[in-house]
Amino acid sequence: MKIVAVTACPTGIAHTYMAAEQLEKTARQLGHSIKVETQGAMGIENELSAAEIREADLALFAADIAVQKGERFVGKRIVEIGVQEAIKRPEAVFARLAK
Repeated sequence: MKIVAVTACPTGIAHTYMAAEQLEKTARQLGHSIKVETQGAMGIENELSAAEIREADLALFAADIAVQKGERFVGKRIVEIGVQEAIKRPEAVFARLAK
């Protein structure tokens, strides 16, 4: 599965990046392709391109705040979860994506 993801938390420091790391690690272990954009204290980092979004099977938002530039994902299947779920139960998140 080809996935694009956005992680974001209210302070945009530790949890944003912890969630991104867990999603990337778990995706690799399960044989999925993923690119994660972080939206944190430093603004948008590793911004997803229109082509990456278009080519993805789905978009995963691991966010506790509104995703910036959300209009980029119109028409894409979006799965929304909290940041803590991505950090603590990434395998369960990927199992949910497969449904």
